[in-house]
Amino acid sequence: MSQTYLSLTVDIAEEASEILQDLLHEAGALGLEVRDHEMPIMPGMRIPATGESIVVAYFEDRETAESARDAVAESHPKARITLDEQPQQDWSNEWKSLIKSVQVGRLWVGPPWEAESAPQDKVRIVIEPKMAFGTGDHPTTSLCLAAVDEFMAAHPGASVLDVGTGTGVLAIAAKKLGAGTVVGTDNDPVCVELARENCTDNATPDLDISERELTQVAGTFDLVLANILANTLIELAPLIVAKAKDRLVLAGVLAHQRLDVEAAFRKLGCTVLAGAQQGEWVRIDLKR
Repeated sequence: MSQTYLSLTVDIAEEASEILQDLLHEAGALGLEVRDHEMPIMPGMRIPATGESIVVAYFEDRETAESARDAVAESHPKARITLDEQPQQDWSNEWKSLIKSVQVGRLWVGPPWEAESAPQDKVRIVIEPKMAFGTGDHPTTSLCLAAVDEFMAAHPGASVLDVGTGTGVLAIAAKKLGAGTVVGTDNDPVCVELARENCTDNATPDLDISERELTQVAGTFDLVLANILANTLIELAPLIVAKAKDRLVLAGVLAHQRLDVEAAFRKLGCTVLAGAQQGEWVRIDLKR
């Protein structure tokens, strides 16, 4: 008989999410998964309703899980709570079924276990999905990959800056499609380490990936990519625009956030181009 784990899923008002997370930690949760409207959500995952977050807590034993469920029900009577039991062997492998390869323009991007099936006529990028965002199959990443493919086709040898590089997938794509100087920055050391590993694995070891602040990055770039979050894009707008020589591509933006992000960059002299949309996610293309 296989072992099982228990997942306690709570749909709750966004403003109560952090208090709930503290409660679940104190109740003995092994780990938490939080889905809200400010963060990219993996394909296949249920999206929270408007004004809500989904918090999933994981437990090893039923007694602890049921005790946590009762505590949540008492503290948050309006929350919707479900407790599920699943085979533990799925814990380590189930997520793999959610990571799919994608083909965007000249590119194929996918995980190592799908690499052998990559079409021979595509530029192949293999990304090991670990503790960083950007495996290629999320709409925000796919939208940016399309922009990279289009820009590099028209501007071979262009310089590229990837702000919030994550796994490094966009920087690697730019290099493989003919970019000259490519720089990637991320404020998360785990992302930087993983991006560097991916650069080595994809035969692009000369990419400059670091934790440097934008103010520490020298020069300007023909293409600046920033697949982060809307509030961060607005906050960093002056620094991002200062690094752009020609084109900016912004993503990690939901449709209802588009106008606020565009306004922040218009104020800095940018012209908004056509852009693109996939589901509820939008890509904002700008000209400096």
